[in-house]
Amino acid sequence: MKREVDVAVIGAGSAGLAAYRAAKAHTNSVVLIEGGAHGTTCARVGCMPSKLLIAAAEIAHAVQEAPAFGVIAAPPRIDGRAVMDRVRRERDRFTGFVIDGVNAIPPADRIDGRAEFLDDHRLRVRGHGEVVAKRIVIATGSSPAYPAPFAKLGDRLLVNDDIFDWRDLPGSVAVFGPGVIGLELGQALHRLGVEVLMFGLGGMVGPLTDPAVRETAKRAFAGQFHLDPDARVHGMEAVADGVVIDYDDADGVRARAHVDYVIAATGRRPNVGTLGLEHTSLPLDAGGVPVFDPLTLQVGSSHVFIAGDANNDRPLLHEAADEGRIAGNNAGRFPRVSPGKRRSPIAVVFSDPQIAMVGTTYAELAGRNVVTGEVSFNDQGRSRVMRKNEGLLRLYANPADGRFLGAEMVGPRAEHLAHLLAWAHQSGSTVADMLAMPFYHPVIEEGLRTALRDACRQLADCRLRAA
Repeated sequence: MKREVDVAVIGAGSAGLAAYRAAKAHTNSVVLIEGGAHGTTCARVGCMPSKLLIAAAEIAHAVQEAPAFGVIAAPPRIDGRAVMDRVRRERDRFTGFVIDGVNAIPPADRIDGRAEFLDDHRLRVRGHGEVVAKRIVIATGSSPAYPAPFAKLGDRLLVNDDIFDWRDLPGSVAVFGPGVIGLELGQALHRLGVEVLMFGLGGMVGPLTDPAVRETAKRAFAGQFHLDPDARVHGMEAVADGVVIDYDDADGVRARAHVDYVIAATGRRPNVGTLGLEHTSLPLDAGGVPVFDPLTLQVGSSHVFIAGDANNDRPLLHEAADEGRIAGNNAGRFPRVSPGKRRSPIAVVFSDPQIAMVGTTYAELAGRNVVTGEVSFNDQGRSRVMRKNEGLLRLYANPADGRFLGAEMVGPRAEHLAHLLAWAHQSGSTVADMLAMPFYHPVIEEGLRTALRDACRQLADCRLRAA
């Protein structure tokens, strides 16, 4: 059986659904192909179930911290089975909303089956024959990746996708990779009574690139559980009841630990390896991922576009949806291709303290002349009231015109500060513009004002406006 369409979208996740809707605005001849379980990465194994686990951990931690406020509470008894039951139930509920949205798409526009390129325009879809498409959007998402030696751990090796199907909490885990996923899950499990060891490479903590902010974050998390972001692990061995890890402790002394499971939070890989891209003329990078224009998402000069986690550019839900819209619009109106409007970059790690990054990062500004304003949350009023007085915010401004360029931070309620800063960044605000905005008292945002004032003192025009 052969079917001809104007646009074929491969993948029905956040990017694929957005691409389908955008392409449909230009042509009715669009088909959405999905070869796996319906439901986005975010809803099924990502941002939503992880926040459910974090919410339970926050409640447990609040009870543990209550005596510091003069509120005497009994030590919490954590029912791991009940915790994971709620995580799974609510996860399934969120995923159900996504599936309902997919099912609302006309059946004629949907194909369930794995797609593989036969050439630049022809796709073989298992169980459905061929689809010949004038334009194609690749939105196949990504999957957890880990170094090959980890595979020898067998069923004692887990990735984040596995955790949300747990029926109960384990006694201990070793988390490899203190990035976004590792920090969120590792800290949540620690607060829920699981013994956690966390190992990293190269000193990275979350996505942070500013050394001062990263060091503050390291101290904050290492004070809660074992965290070595530049660990030396000599080996791991699966045993009958877990994994034995041979490593150097914080003092450089050789140590051995026995854990129930190893969680590999060591990154994700674009799901393009089984697409048969070798049968096409598309340009591919060394990892086999199509080479694309980040503004138009067009692969080379072809009729193919790639969006979402499949391109490994900005692996976040809101970015995937935006990229899907851009790719779908360009595929729908091809050969008229134009850059899509992108929002200011914003990323949040829902740890405690939270981590956030906005706009241009410290690393991206390397070598440029910038003004840096900073604030420590250690003595910030509202932070101290809440006993959340730990963290550092550093923001960067253009010394020529005072324009706000970006920020990195670890601290209380950073998710909210990040949104304010992202709005300021997208609107092109200067430090002086931002200081002219209202600040209530007492609020966390007063810490942001302190950092802005620090930057303002270094900017001549800002000082004049503030005088």
